[in-house]
Order: sequence, then structure tokens, then C-alpha cells
Amino acid sequence: MPNFSEIINPLQTVLVSCRGNATLVGRTTVKDNLITVDWHTMINVEPFLYGIAIGKTRFSHTLIKESGVFCINFVPHSKAGEVLYCGRHSGNFEDKFAKTGLGKLDCEKIDCCRVREAAAFLECEIIETIDFADHTFFIGKVVHSAVMDRNAKRLFHLKGDEFGTIR
Repeated sequence: MPNFSEIINPLQTVLVSCRGNATLVGRTTVKDNLITVDWHTMINVEPFLYGIAIGKTRFSHTLIKESGVFCINFVPHSKAGEVLYCGRHSGNFEDKFAKTGLGKLDCEKIDCCRVREAAAFLECEIIETIDFADHTFFIGKVVHSAVMDRNAKRLFHLKGDEFGTIR
């Protein structure tokens, strides 16, 4: 049987930003984080709903579940290295914005950050969650969005460490 990624890829890869309380070295602090996500989709037009699947063991899962918000950042192909880094390292132990050099801006409608270099973004408030064995599917109502670069070559995950674009 083939690996499922051989069947469903390529998928557009996004960075999901989140913010929440984290306990680090016995001290609670507010932490911004990024997680690389291929499993995401539009669900509805009116209202505009968007969903993401996040593994239950991921640091971002806790931040998103507790904060009730997340931001989808559609990143250009030129940021493939940064996206790969964010997918390979835990924000529980480091600041991914600092490590990758990605810029951080505050969202306009939710208490969260977004990626400055993103070609577009969706600010989402969670309206429903669906728990599966190893992932939670977070359904968010898009409360603010923007396109900053209509001509950006978007990032698509092919397999393993390989990325491509459609332009």
C-alpha cells in the first residue's frame, strides 16, 4: 500500500501562528509560535470558515485550544527553508520567529501574531473542534484576511523535504 502522501500531495503548505500561555522552566509566560501545516482547507463561504488539523502532541495544539484563535499564513516558496525549520522544531523549546528570522506582526482582530512575509493571511476564531485519535480539527471563522502579494509563488509540499510551486 502506498504512503498516503504519495496519493494526496502536493498540498499547499502554510504556517499557522498562535499565541498562548506556556509554562517554561516552571514559569508561565505568553508565547508566540509557528507550526507548519499541510492539512488545512476552506469549509464554508458565508460565513467564511477555515479548518486546520493539528497533532495532539504538538506544542501549538495546546496554545490554539486554550486561546481559541489561530492565523493561517500563506507563505511564498522562497520561505521553504524557514517553513521546514518550523516543522522540525518545537516552539516549546525555542522562539521560531527568532531562529528563522521571520518577522512577526500582531493580528488586527484576534489576540495572535502573523508572519510579516506571508503572501496572504486568515485570522480565525475557533467555532468548533473535532477530536480524532491523534489530531484535532479546529474550525475557525475567518474574522479578518488580506492578500499582500497576489503574484507570490505559493509553497507546495511534494514529499519529505521537497517543495515546489505552481507558478
